[in-house]
Amino acid sequence: MPVKLKYGSKSSGKRASIVDRLHLDNRFVRYGLVAVLACFIVGLSVVGFYYFKYENVVNDRLAKGPMFASVSQIYAAPREIRNGQKLSASAIAGDLRRAGYNSNSQLGTFQLNGDSIFIKPGPQSYHTTDGATISAPDGVVQKITAENGAALSAYELEPQLITALSEENSRTKRRMVSYNDIPPQMVQAVTSIEDRNFFEHSGVNFLRIIKCGIEDLSSGRKRCGGSTITMQLARGFFLSPEKRLKRKFIEILITFQLESRFSKQQIFEMYANQINLGHRGSYDINGLGEAAQAFFGKNLKQLDTAECALLAGMIQSPSRLNPYRHPERAIARRNVVLDSMVETGAISHSAATRAKADPIHLATPDVDASEAPYFVDLVHDQLVQRISDQDLAHQSLRIYTSLDPELQSAASEAVDIGMKSVDEIVRKRYARKQDAGPITYPQVAMVALNPHTGQILALVGGRRYGASQLNHAIAQRPTGSIFKPFVYAAAYNTALNGMNLDGDGPFTAVTKLNDDPQDFGTAGKPYMPGNFVKGEYPGMVTAFEALAHSLNIATIALAQKIGYGNVAALARSAGIVNARATPSVAIGTYNATPIDMAGAYTVFANGGVHLKPWMLASVRNTSGDIVADYSPDAKQVMDPRAAFLTQSLLEGVMNYGTGAVVRGRGFSAPAAGKTGTEHDAWFAGYTSSLLCIVWVGNDDYTDIKIQGADAAAPIWAEFMKRAIKLPQYSDVKPFSPPDGITIARVDRDTGLLADPSCSVHTANVAFLDGTVPTGSCSQMRDNPQNFFQKIFGLGGRPAEVSPYSPAAPNSPAGAAGPPSPHPTSTNPAGNNPQQTVQPEQPKKKKNIFQKIFGGGGDKDKKDPQQPQ
Repeated sequence: MPVKLKYGSKSSGKRASIVDRLHLDNRFVRYGLVAVLACFIVGLSVVGFYYFKYENVVNDRLAKGPMFASVSQIYAAPREIRNGQKLSASAIAGDLRRAGYNSNSQLGTFQLNGDSIFIKPGPQSYHTTDGATISAPDGVVQKITAENGAALSAYELEPQLITALSEENSRTKRRMVSYNDIPPQMVQAVTSIEDRNFFEHSGVNFLRIIKCGIEDLSSGRKRCGGSTITMQLARGFFLSPEKRLKRKFIEILITFQLESRFSKQQIFEMYANQINLGHRGSYDINGLGEAAQAFFGKNLKQLDTAECALLAGMIQSPSRLNPYRHPERAIARRNVVLDSMVETGAISHSAATRAKADPIHLATPDVDASEAPYFVDLVHDQLVQRISDQDLAHQSLRIYTSLDPELQSAASEAVDIGMKSVDEIVRKRYARKQDAGPITYPQVAMVALNPHTGQILALVGGRRYGASQLNHAIAQRPTGSIFKPFVYAAAYNTALNGMNLDGDGPFTAVTKLNDDPQDFGTAGKPYMPGNFVKGEYPGMVTAFEALAHSLNIATIALAQKIGYGNVAALARSAGIVNARATPSVAIGTYNATPIDMAGAYTVFANGGVHLKPWMLASVRNTSGDIVADYSPDAKQVMDPRAAFLTQSLLEGVMNYGTGAVVRGRGFSAPAAGKTGTEHDAWFAGYTSSLLCIVWVGNDDYTDIKIQGADAAAPIWAEFMKRAIKLPQYSDVKPFSPPDGITIARVDRDTGLLADPSCSVHTANVAFLDGTVPTGSCSQMRDNPQNFFQKIFGLGGRPAEVSPYSPAAPNSPAGAAGPPSPHPTSTNPAGNNPQQTVQPEQPKKKKNIFQKIFGGGGDKDKKDPQQPQ
């Protein structure tokens, strides 16, 4: 039986099946290719869209000007060189270098030739281009000659840069540097740790990005940094720092834009000026130039390898690696950077080892001394008010101010020393209490200005700017007894206007005032203030003694006689705008700021002219063209004679009264001043060339419970001792009276003219012409007592002629208390602090026979002497 084989049919079925599958596979391939092509087209479109979109973003950003066009530079006041100053030519050259003068600077040039130096300001200088030669043989300026050969008495140098501000989303400080300003080891340190192939790749290191992506996925954290330097720059200028896939994609696109537009050197320069390296106070530190100054107090070019490595290491995490707060972390990271530099061949292994052995030499963290941050804050606020925030944010400006950097440093040092003593007083007081709670440490402010121009030369607004940016120099606080001189000044005004006080004649320094307890109430409400030391009521006292010892009752009594309204009006005209016509105005219960009080005291120091304190002098653009100039605001508010008469009383405060603590601390130059205590502690004082206000108090307005003589006056003394050692403030002169004033030597016990028979308690006192006392103290002694006067103590010279005898060295000398030790005035200026007077011994009571026949009592009529 035949068998039918169906080979052909099976074979053709298989072929058909294979063909079908091939057709199906081809379709999938085609579909796949189409899908891939579509994805490619879509992806290319998306990339193209975003590329051109962010190309426009970059174009718009660059069209606004240079990347850092909004940097404003703040400069100090120009230093004045005068004949006779102790200053060498090389020191002047150093000052000019720091200001930016060099051989090819548009700012200016100089030539140093031994003991002389030729200075030539450039077209971008603050000054005109007029040059001068300064000769300073043996370190003393002997001659200043203008370019045209004319002799000059003074010459101003180029102002020093204080800091630079950039108005962006946050308050930023930045010192611009060019690529040529960056030392090679700084470039090598940054590239070794941040982007080793920076100068070779095209902007993106894809292999590194993939590696970091895998690490982040495996760890579940976004910690790996795959960005190149160009990508970091792109992110810093145009994007937020958050880690998201879309942001990374856009970052790459912008990176390509930057790489196509700029050279590697330009990119690194922008990166070096943009990178954030932490903050100080309320300002961000941006850029390597600012960081070099902030952390090392140096120009970027001056950094060594170890310092460059430390800054490069901080880029990773500026806060966590801050060398002030975390020095161990900063050193460890620095050493990692040094190892990376060895691996890249930037430095040798031995050089790295030496650099690792080098300890960190950081600049002082006290920014108050170097950059005057409270002052800069005020300058910034005034600029915003006067120029507008928008103009300030989008212009490169040169802002010239009133600050003296050397005096600012002296102010910072004095505050630091003085507040340590205040803190010790506070701790001792708390130690005596039980359950006193946490210690409240007081705050501080200091304002120093030129009393003849109103120029604020130094300003401290608090203890530590990094801890608190609250500026106490503009805080409204009760003025306390530093207000009292305005009562006496108003009284002198009445004398000049021909007014007599209750038939006692015109007001003078020896007018008797009643310091017994009195009720000064108004509108049916009683007001019976006491003196600073409770229970101290010396009775009738001279005006000279009342102000010298800051007696509250006597001062209010004087204000009542001349009119509270007159006192308040004078104070308001001097800038104490909150003063009102009430009895308490006389003892400083109304608020004013330390800056206000500095301006108010210019009235006494400047012949009755009130000068409003100022900080801004001029604003220029980068070409040196003037944007705005500012002139001082001056107004005559008092007769020059009244101003000098009040000043004479304030000299007495310094030499014999509550301000004598300053003399005890070694400040002996002619000066006038006043202590103050009203919850807060104050001291206001000045010399012929410098005025300074010091305030110490609690932020919560609680009573500091420390007298002005113990808290504020020592700070003032420390500052002024440093100030007069500087050449520009060393020429301190006695105060010169205007016409119409007579200076007379007065016995402080009697208020009469002193003669050789008077006690040692004498002083030079100023009087209006025609109001000098006519009698002398010896006339009081020459008036003999009769029998009954001896018995009953009547007639002749009173047994107790002075309300206050010189206080013991440890007695309080506060706002209105007993005086500090009285230096005896043995020279016309009345300011010899080397001689002191022993406290008067208590007088022994005489019995009736001693009163009749004499004898007994104090056998030794002389005041024994002891060192102060």
